[in-house]
Amino acid sequence: MHMKSAPHLLSEDRADFERILDDALRNAPDRPDLAAVGRRLNAEQLRTMALNRTALITTAAAAEYEHYAKIREEFRAPAPSASVHDSVLAPAEDEAEDAGAGFTAIITVLVPVLGGTAAAIFLLVGYLLKALSPPPAFAETLLAVGWFFGAVTALGILAAAIGLLVTAVRNGATQLPAEESRNELPDEVARAREAWRHALLERGILPFLRATLADPSAGPATPGPPRPVSQLPKIGYSRPDFSSPGEGSTAGQRPTYTSPDFTSPDFGGPEHRPD
Repeated sequence: MHMKSAPHLLSEDRADFERILDDALRNAPDRPDLAAVGRRLNAEQLRTMALNRTALITTAAAAEYEHYAKIREEFRAPAPSASVHDSVLAPAEDEAEDAGAGFTAIITVLVPVLGGTAAAIFLLVGYLLKALSPPPAFAETLLAVGWFFGAVTALGILAAAIGLLVTAVRNGATQLPAEESRNELPDEVARAREAWRHALLERGILPFLRATLADPSAGPATPGPPRPVSQLPKIGYSRPDFSSPGEGSTAGQRPTYTSPDFTSPDFGGPEHRPD
């Protein structure tokens, strides 16, 4: 059974309505005014009837819901001045960030790779030449250059690690104000939401459940609001009376049947005796 929402109830708030209704039905045994739940109508039947009358129930808390929706929309909408400022500065900031990120990525990746490759080549050639007898004079130079590129590789790896650490710290610092701002403003929205939920329960859902339980004619097949007993039509079925075509106006009597009198042809009664 899908819920028929009121015109002013947004789809994102339907879950709240169903949750409040379910809580009210779940806690019905603890409320004296809902003690009749389960006798004539069970919780599932009452839930179905309430969902069919959502428009009527939510109207009782329309003022609180309008305030809640307004506060929530104001919180979600960005400030106009901030939007204009961001739209003007965003391209320049994005280009600067992209350029810086690109240069950092190049330095971080290329320096260790190139330095390590050069160090490996120079060290390998230097040690091979040094193994000769007699070793060439420039073997020591190749080894020195190889160790130099090895040091550059180590410094590049260290710089890359420091860059990653700084980026992580910077991103964490920029996320803190957003978290704090989300925790500040929603307090007002949460209060408005709680006021609407309370009004919906006390002035909408509970009165509907009480009225439905008090109406002996209410049932899941009649989703309308409870009606007074005096206005209910008499519902019943009576078996039609069937009578035979020859039956008279007297009811309840069976038709009688008289057999005809048969006489011989020469018998005409006492006054017509044969000679």
